[in-house]
Amino acid sequence: MKQHAALETPMADLVTFRALPTPSLPAMDPFLFLNHHGPQVYPPENQGLPFGPHPHKGFETLTFVFDGEVAHSDSTGQTFVTGPGGVQWMTAGRGIEHEEVSPDSFKERGGPLEIIQVWMNLPARLKRSEPWYRGYESEELLHVHGSSWAWHIVSGEVDGRHGPVKSVTGLFMSWLELQSGAQFSEQVPAGRGLMLYVVRGKTSVNGTPVRRRTMVELGAENDRTVELTCEGEDALVLFCHGAEIQEPVVAYGPFVMNTEDEIREAYAEYQAGKFGRV
Repeated sequence: MKQHAALETPMADLVTFRALPTPSLPAMDPFLFLNHHGPQVYPPENQGLPFGPHPHKGFETLTFVFDGEVAHSDSTGQTFVTGPGGVQWMTAGRGIEHEEVSPDSFKERGGPLEIIQVWMNLPARLKRSEPWYRGYESEELLHVHGSSWAWHIVSGEVDGRHGPVKSVTGLFMSWLELQSGAQFSEQVPAGRGLMLYVVRGKTSVNGTPVRRRTMVELGAENDRTVELTCEGEDALVLFCHGAEIQEPVVAYGPFVMNTEDEIREAYAEYQAGKFGRV
């Protein structure tokens, strides 16, 4: 088992830690990127999130909103404001423009904020699929409870029940809330890339202590048992996995394709207005 600390990469007044990619962990197939924003408290009359209109192509995004609010708008006409415990899933596919900003009410009054955005790769056959977006409030997710933990599933199956998102690549996307002393165990099948990120709290993974803002890397040769123990303060852990795509990845700015020619094509398409506008 290897541990990779997220690196502080502030964005204006937004507290940001990047857990993927980092120099020690440049890739984690099928996951491309993880930015952890916050926790922090915005004062009244703030500027809010800095993610104004920008394009994407060739992958998917999932935004977890643990605290605060995120207002989404995109070039397909979708709009949604996600509150605490909700998520936003977007399939960029052949190209989309969107923005993720703070609603006016949040900018006026301020308040706590903590969000995580993950980028998930698409195989070549799906990189030109139709763009899609959906926001979900907390009550729309699948929630599974143990005696001292809560498991929140966005996509994938647990005990015959499914999260609300039907992932086109079979992704399992979730997070766990662990109370002090909680123990949790789950199997991850072989051939699936595992993303295990300790957001906060004191946790041990398979008996090894892991600090907050740390990505855990486990080998993928065989089925893996992941055993989590919460030690001390309550913990929150992202628990996600997906089939490895095993294709060339060429990422430049907001686009993730298979070749440099496809990246140049993406920029030309966006500049020609083919992604639409927010």
